[in-house]
Amino acid sequence: MTQTTVSEMSFEAAMAELDQVVAKLERGEVPLEDSINLYQRGAELKAHCEAKLKEATEKVEKISVGSDGKPAGAQPVEGL
Repeated sequence: MTQTTVSEMSFEAAMAELDQVVAKLERGEVPLEDSINLYQRGAELKAHCEAKLKEATEKVEKISVGSDGKPAGAQPVEGL
């Protein structure tokens, strides 16, 4: 079984695989070495999903920064 490179996956595909990984780990029916590999794959999938969500949020919102350099709020991106 060849695994798709995580960076090439859509958000939906990564979430679906992450759900499968979590289910396998929760059942505890896989050998230790496989559990370690599954955990590592799950961590990669989680990070990828978080990055995709952040990217989508940034496309929808424009963060405004106050004079003190701290975020002052968010505004919808114009043109969407």
